[in-house]
Amino acid sequence: MKRVLITGATGMVGSHLVDYLLNNTDHEIFAMIRWRSSFDNLQHLSNIINSGSRIKLLYGDLTDEQSLRSVVEDSTPDYVFHLAAESFPQTSFSAPIHTFDVNISGTFRLLESVRTLAPNASVHVCSSSEVFGKVPREYVPIKENTPFHPASPYAISKVGTDLIGKYFAEAYGLKTVITRMFTHTGPRRGDVFAESSFAKQLALIEIGAIEPIVRVGNLNSMRTFADVRDAVHAYYLALKADLPPGSTFNIGGNHSCTVGEMLDHLVGISSITKIQIVEDDSRMRPVDADLQIPDVSAFVRATGWEPKISFDQTMQELLNYWRIKVREQGQIQR
Repeated sequence: MKRVLITGATGMVGSHLVDYLLNNTDHEIFAMIRWRSSFDNLQHLSNIINSGSRIKLLYGDLTDEQSLRSVVEDSTPDYVFHLAAESFPQTSFSAPIHTFDVNISGTFRLLESVRTLAPNASVHVCSSSEVFGKVPREYVPIKENTPFHPASPYAISKVGTDLIGKYFAEAYGLKTVITRMFTHTGPRRGDVFAESSFAKQLALIEIGAIEPIVRVGNLNSMRTFADVRDAVHAYYLALKADLPPGSTFNIGGNHSCTVGEMLDHLVGISSITKIQIVEDDSRMRPVDADLQIPDVSAFVRATGWEPKISFDQTMQELLNYWRIKVREQGQIQR
């Protein structure tokens, strides 16, 4: 039985990866969490976790090297999915040093622990499409060799994450695969991200908790959307494909639209007949990565992956997720 270590297991992506592995493999899963992590995204798996039959929780933090060594020693993984990160670009403008420590130094600490304690493990390093930043139109669709032009401290940190993944492959032969996933969303998406914030606001409007006003940032930014469940399938294939160490791929969905068009779609599937859209300066980035359209052909050739879940299904299930959350728990608008 293979042993899998997932960092960031309580996040949207990490929790969906846990679901995928439970449903499609017999692997033993070690979920790295921080002591203060919310278990909301794993709540549906509480019986399995409590039984200890397939999932074991390990406490670790990317800012603490000794904790990472303990996690790797306890899990002795065959596969590592490194998903933990400070992941919100907007927040990185106000907390850049912490973002760098978690995403750059934290990745180095983790890979060094794997190199010394589980050197035969295959490691997925989750970079981001944000490394490409503000891309000139002539570089679209974005290929793996498109020059980096990071547009936020978060994006800069992911450039570091990206390069560290390749460095450990070249310097030590660690079996890393680096992915630059473009926008991916769905149920459990945090409300700090545009599409999830919109869905949450609409859910609050539907029950009369707030006025029919949706607060927005840059609606002209172009994004290519994928479903998070397609994303975790891609990550699994990336490690199962036995690719050369240091392989790097762009991954993304097949539906491209502006943020404004995405909002229009959400409004169209809501029960709201009329809303007011208000531009909120706090949602604007100083520099925006506003043309995020990938060329995923290299990854498709390498793994045979293709997205299965439609944009409409993703948006519908994201809105339904927030409808349940606001009715059952109550939520503060954000």
